[in-house]
Amino acid sequence: MNVAYRNSRVALAVFVLHVGFAHTSAWAESKHEHVGLGSGPIDQIGPFQQGSRAHETNTAQQQWLPPVHDEKRRLFTLVDVLEYRPGSGGDRGRGDYRWDVEGWYGGDYNRLWFKSEGQQDTAFKADYDVDFQLLYGRFLWKYYDIQVGGRMETQSFRGSNVTRGLGVIGLQGIVPYNYEFESALFIGQNGAVSARLSYTKDFLLTQRLIFQGRFQTNLAIQRVEEFTTGSGLNNLEFGGRLRYEVRRELAPYIGISFERSFGETARLVRQQGGDPSQIRFLIGVRMWF
Repeated sequence: MNVAYRNSRVALAVFVLHVGFAHTSAWAESKHEHVGLGSGPIDQIGPFQQGSRAHETNTAQQQWLPPVHDEKRRLFTLVDVLEYRPGSGGDRGRGDYRWDVEGWYGGDYNRLWFKSEGQQDTAFKADYDVDFQLLYGRFLWKYYDIQVGGRMETQSFRGSNVTRGLGVIGLQGIVPYNYEFESALFIGQNGAVSARLSYTKDFLLTQRLIFQGRFQTNLAIQRVEEFTTGSGLNNLEFGGRLRYEVRRELAPYIGISFERSFGETARLVRQQGGDPSQIRFLIGVRMWF
């Protein structure tokens, strides 16, 4: 009886193990079939297939557009100042004209700059003062361009015209709080060294009504009498212009400007019949294209 009982227990254990093993094998086979049906057969990629896919990838990449169009050439011109300043009693009732134009041709990294600034029949200079600059500009770092080139300046001096050439090294860009600045060092053909620094900032009163603040100063190391330039600080100018943008590219404005020359420059201005200190009202137009 005991032997029969033990034999039955052994048979039951063998049966349970056999059923468990069969169930595990069936589950594994069904899992393999499920994976095979869901994902398909595994590809064996040989050298030829890899080369074909690489060729297709390169072909697709060649058809992509460049992410940044930094090689495209453009032309931009800004007429920042084009104005008439009515005369006052201090300058014998004469009005004068003034302009400040700049622009460039090129891309984001390399540009050819052109700049012109001048005054006609001005009281600061005896009759007129005109200069033109042609510069190569190179993107230096974020917000800044370094510029090198030449400048030609001409003006009246004792009833005749005088002209000189100068080399230019400049830095132009935007400083924090969106102040636009231009700085330039000028080296004359006779070795005279001078510099110019200007700042402008736009304050948006509305989307179309904008107030522009403007500051400019000139300095020189040597005295150059024929160009009404003394050594040291030559002059300071503060101005404000309120413009209304009829279009973004066209904006008439009105404003006021204060100019004062100092030291030797002030004496030279008086000798040529000018006024070294003036407050002028002005009307003009700003445009770009």
